[in-house]
Amino acid sequence: MTKIFSEKISTRAVSRPELDRAVEFARELRAASLGVTLVVHEHKRLGRGLALAELAEQLKSYGVALEFLTDELQGNHDPSGIMFTVLAALSGMEREYIRDRTLEGHESARTRGQTIGGATVTDDAMLSLALHLREKNLSLREIAAKLVITKGKKKGRVSPPFWRS
Repeated sequence: MTKIFSEKISTRAVSRPELDRAVEFARELRAASLGVTLVVHEHKRLGRGLALAELAEQLKSYGVALEFLTDELQGNHDPSGIMFTVLAALSGMEREYIRDRTLEGHESARTRGQTIGGATVTDDAMLSLALHLREKNLSLREIAAKLVITKGKKKGRVSPPFWRS
């Protein structure tokens, strides 16, 4: 039997519903005395560092095999093996390195006068209107749809009227 679970949520997220469903499904199949292998595209999709090692140990305790289709851990692996443990630790360090580089890039852009993130409210009138709409419990998407907030080369430069009905 094959069942596919697909999740686009970051491994940094606390709650990963599809992963939880996949693990529970594998556990139930194993409890029914079926041989179960959880196949994952790459180990980084399961988790990184300690989280990956803990999940792998949890699967092992259920009697669920783990197989990766790509990267350094391609194939079947015992989560208590030294290679698995080292690569899990390295992937955790890699994530922190990427995060540090991203923050450095943001800081560098700020020092050059570039803005990071979404479009800015361009003047006091637009800010006042946005706050008024927020007080009326409109979502940020609804507010953005009502306000004309330019993107790309025209970002931050808008001429009145800036309201859509």
